[in-house]
Amino acid sequence: MSRKIFVNLPVKDLNRSIDFFTKCGFSFDPRFTDENATCMVVGEDIRVMLLVEPFFRSFSRREIPDTARTSEVLVALSAESREEVDELVERALDAGAEAHGEPQADGPMYGRSFTDPDGHIWEVMWMDPTALEG
Repeated sequence: MSRKIFVNLPVKDLNRSIDFFTKCGFSFDPRFTDENATCMVVGEDIRVMLLVEPFFRSFSRREIPDTARTSEVLVALSAESREEVDELVERALDAGAEAHGEPQADGPMYGRSFTDPDGHIWEVMWMDPTALEG
């Protein structure tokens, strides 16, 4: 059995988040979607649960960070090419995201970042597969 990952993120407006991430090219699993949450499909074994803040609080007694001032997590996604990095980030920017920092080109790695409407930071990275060869 392969391990799966479910990242849980608080959101202020679920419909706004669904609209934003749909424009970024992601889909949602309707079996895990209601007025409190949705399950965004990122990959075969990766899901992001977007939970409205009051529902998110039912899973953690800790304060939800103010993403305008703090970072609680950096969500990093791999891409298959530099072009895919640019395409995904450009879709996010067109959908209302803000660029986060400058593009990073460090040898065989290339990445760009954006913040979603709730201030969560998403990094999209590509690494030249030939750099992994020994």
